[in-house]
Parts: sequence; structure tokens; C-alpha cells
Amino acid sequence: HEELLAKQRELETAYKRLQEKHLSLNMARGKPSNEQLALSYKMLDVVTSETNLILEDGTHCANYGMSEGIPAARALMGEIMQHPYDQVLVMGNSSLNIMYDLIVSGMLLGYDGQRPWAQLDAIKWLCPVPGYDRHFRILETLGIEMIPTTMTEHGPDMDEVERLVATDENIKGIWCVPQYSNPTGITYSDETVLRLAAMKTAAPDFKIFWDNAYCVHHLYESNQDHVLNIAIACAQAETKNRYFAFASTSKVTLPGNGIAAVAASKRNIDLIAKRIGVETVGYDKINQLRHVLFLKDKQGVEALMMQHARIIAPKFELVINMLNEHLRDTGASWQVPKGGYFINFEGVFCTAKRTVELCKNAGVTLTDAGATWPYGNDPHDSNIRIAPTLPPIEELQDAMEVFVVCNKLATVETLLKTNA
Repeated sequence: HEELLAKQRELETAYKRLQEKHLSLNMARGKPSNEQLALSYKMLDVVTSETNLILEDGTHCANYGMSEGIPAARALMGEIMQHPYDQVLVMGNSSLNIMYDLIVSGMLLGYDGQRPWAQLDAIKWLCPVPGYDRHFRILETLGIEMIPTTMTEHGPDMDEVERLVATDENIKGIWCVPQYSNPTGITYSDETVLRLAAMKTAAPDFKIFWDNAYCVHHLYESNQDHVLNIAIACAQAETKNRYFAFASTSKVTLPGNGIAAVAASKRNIDLIAKRIGVETVGYDKINQLRHVLFLKDKQGVEALMMQHARIIAPKFELVINMLNEHLRDTGASWQVPKGGYFINFEGVFCTAKRTVELCKNAGVTLTDAGATWPYGNDPHDSNIRIAPTLPPIEELQDAMEVFVVCNKLATVETLLKTNA
């Protein structure tokens, strides 16, 4: 106890010194840095007043029409998503927007000939944790009950998932971020993907929302993870209509001006196209054309992503090195991802909120503690999502110095309370 008190005093002194720096650093969201954004500024110049905006079928990219996306953009996203072009729709700039629309569509209109979900007494959704807070916010906003399920190093705990979906017809879906998962950075194993495709579900209209947001976001050219194609797995299991897959260029080109796509079985794509034809007579086709001319093909995307990797990999390495150097023996743990945008940090029980609070008071803003759990309720108060991409690397160094001191102080405070 006396040793802990002495350590607390030492850390409080270090913390006050950090506060005196009057920092103002933000690591709350997984945003590309200004240096990353600059990689795609040339895309803004590839379409000019002299560019041919009329497609082969006569569609004018500046006019109404083609709500399913221009063929070249569908082909480009199909390459990235491993789907034929006619099983891909390219819409606006946000895959989250598409996910929201498809869940609302399930609520109001239903899928697979079943009743709309809103007509049921209860609607439930499986949420592997820790997970993506914006996924959870969609469900909470629409009144869908969220069921936290365990994440393992191979993906969702499939024994748990299979048990839940086999007996409860009100469970209508599951969130999946299968490659470089947000925030854990893990990639689903082939076995996990095959079991998701083949599992028996009480709900005939059960849907896998396959948010493959980081499918091209590798940190290294020669050390990469890849995930089994969900379309192939579902075709083998004769459940080809079970999934909707999503991707976008949000962190490939310009986040506020990217293009987003959904891929699915031909039947589901035709259904989505019919329904979106009611809400729009065409998305931004000039932006789709701009992406095609700039990126060209999958190889063009991969070359651009290696430029991103050269910028952000040193930032990930800095964070991991700081954690290894300062927090290795504190009881905390963390994953070392090969791609994606986050580092998943698991502190001692009952330290996450205090760590985030201390960081904020020292000028470093993190994602809210608990955000990686449904309803913002991390029962262990231990999980923190670290987003290292936005700050310049010298500011990231300052931010991590604050983080390690704050987490140590929060840990000592918790131990003192426990042993009081």
C-alpha cells in the first residue's frame, strides 16, 4: 500500500508537468492525416469541362439517372470487393449510410418474403465486442436490442453465435468487420467465415452485415492478412442471400468525398436497386467517374494504399513501442495489427473511463471509454480504442506520453481503492 501511494505521488507530479504543456491533441476518431489527404488531391483535377461525361449508353454523368452507379465504378468496387460488377451497387460517399438504409429497409419492408421487422414484438442484433460505435448507434436509434458477443483472435466466438441464432427468430443480423476489425485489428479465420455462412438460424431472413471497411488497408506490403470471400462461403453453404457486404474509398481517397458500395447476391442487389430507385434518381456520377479516372483499377488502389502505409505504419509502431516500453508490466494488454486504423487497448478493470478523463484534462482527446460496447456500457470499464493516424508523428509522441502516464495513474488509483 505504501509503495502504491509513493507511485501515485510520483505519477501525479509527472501528470502536472504534462498539463503544463497545454496540449490540444485529438485521437478520438480514425481520421486520415493531412499528409494522407494530400495523396488524393490530384483526383480533384481529373474531371474538367473538357472531360467526356457521356457514358456508352448515353447517360450523362452531370444529369439524372443510373442510380445503381456507373458501370466503371461498379467494376472498380467489384474488383476491390471480389464480386462481379452486376452484384455491386455504387451509391454516395458513405458505406455507413448504406448500412443504415438497409436496416431501415428491413424495418419497414422486410427481406426474403418475411414480415417487416418493425411489425415484430422484438428485434435483436448480435454485436461482437469490442466493436464499432457507429454500428451500435444505428441499432440503438432504431430501437433494436443489441446482444454483445465475444470476439476471439479468430473473429466472433462462433459457438456462442451459433447457439444464439439457432433458437431465437428475433435475432435478425450480426455486425462483422472481418478484416483488420475495428477496433481489435484481427482478421476472421476461414473457419469463422465458413461457419457464419453455414450456421442454422431460426430467422429465415437473418442477415450478415459484412462491413469490410479495411479490405485494402494494409500497413505493410509483405505482411498482410486477407479474409475469405463471404460470397464464396455463402454460395458453398447454399445461403447466398444471407449477407450484405460493404466497402468505400473513405480512407483511400478523401473521406468526405469518396464512393461507397454494397455487394450481395444478384437477387438482393436487384431488390436494393429497386428500393433505392424510390429515394433517388442518381448519386454523384461525376465523383464516381473521378474515382475511376484517378484510381483506374485494383492495382491503382493498392499502389495508393502503400503510400498511405508509409505514412501511418511508423505511427502504429510508435504507439506499440510506447505501450511495450511503459505499460508491459501493468496488467494491460493490446493487439499489434497488420492493418486498419486502430490499436485496441485493454487496461486493468475499472481504469478506462479514468484514463480517458485524465487524458482529456491534459489536452489529449480519445474515443469515449465504453464506445466500443453497445449502449456505451463496457462492463469491465477496461477497453480503449487508440486512433493514431491523424496527429503528426511528433504530436503523437506527446499524446502517447500523456496516455501512458494517465493509464498508470488510473491503474494505481484503482489498486489503492481495491486494497483500501
